[in-house]
Amino acid sequence: MSFLSVCIVTYKPDPAVLAATFASLDRALSSLQAERGCTASVCIVDNSPAFALQLPPRHFTGPLRFIHGQGNVGFGRGHNLCLAEPECVGDLHLVLNPDVELAPGALVAAVDFMRAHTDCVLASPAAESGEGERQHLCKRYPSVLDLGLRGFAPAWLKRRFDARLAHYEMREAHVEREYWDVPIVSGCFMLLRGETFRRLGGFDPRFFLYFEDFDLSLRAAGLGRIAHVPSIRIAHHGGHSARKGWKHRAMFVRSGLQFFNKHGWKLW
Repeated sequence: MSFLSVCIVTYKPDPAVLAATFASLDRALSSLQAERGCTASVCIVDNSPAFALQLPPRHFTGPLRFIHGQGNVGFGRGHNLCLAEPECVGDLHLVLNPDVELAPGALVAAVDFMRAHTDCVLASPAAESGEGERQHLCKRYPSVLDLGLRGFAPAWLKRRFDARLAHYEMREAHVEREYWDVPIVSGCFMLLRGETFRRLGGFDPRFFLYFEDFDLSLRAAGLGRIAHVPSIRIAHHGGHSARKGWKHRAMFVRSGLQFFNKHGWKLW
């Protein structure tokens, strides 16, 4: 079994964005191997109807697994396919989006942190958008109002509720310091202990897309502590479900209903 396993689920990805993700992952894994001697495996789960992924040349050693042909089973169920492959879930397991670029030293910092803090079961990084704007990957438990404002409100209305959104988005969790016992973290980069991922049974497969990361965070907190780790740095080019059209809005609302029905409703 590898020390670190990485899983990426794709569905009709943008080739240029995916190539940048693969290139940054290659650099980060090469640094991890050279500086810490850690072995790594990578699993690519492609939910696309036609398989057309290409990886750049790899400089790290370790197994590379492709899973394809299952159809578009969704984000969580795609990641859960790793659980059936022993080599695909290592001592540490990274859930990584296909639109995330890792800083060269991101995985070295991640492994060092998890080795130093054995009570941490899930770590979340400091993130910026592709334009260099800070992203808030840590969240408090949401209300319906919070999600409506953040996902669908016009800019002028968001400004009216900025203090409320700042509280929900945990903006006080500054990039410069670690922040412990975060309630919810984003699924674009979730570094878990492999045993944690296995004990949880992965993501709840009832969430097709959206809120599966909220659910996993809340369940993981029952097994240990969740931390925001600023030394782990990424650039995230995705998000903004409300800008992706009515189908994504509908999936967001449906998954939100599933989330509140499972974990409890909070209106405001």
